[in-house]
Amino acid sequence: MDWHQVVIRPLVTEKGTRTSATLNAYPFQVHPEANKIEIKLAVERIYKVKVRQVRTANVRGKPRRTRFKRGLTSHWKKAVIVLDPEHHIDLF
Repeated sequence: MDWHQVVIRPLVTEKGTRTSATLNAYPFQVHPEANKIEIKLAVERIYKVKVRQVRTANVRGKPRRTRFKRGLTSHWKKAVIVLDPEHHIDLF
């Protein structure tokens, strides 16, 4: 898998902004089949930072209703990247 296919997008939320400022941890949406090693290498090569820890979670889709039909939003995978204290990402 290519590095840009592993990391789909950064998650810019209030909680993500707070954790990036206090804990130096940045959340990303990643490819569902990517493992922690691939995520670490992709973030290090794309943003040129040193990754200390990678935490992942599979996020289930939420139930939604449109008129008379019920469905789900897509399932996706979230990764929280903890960086070394000397490094930071300027997205947040």
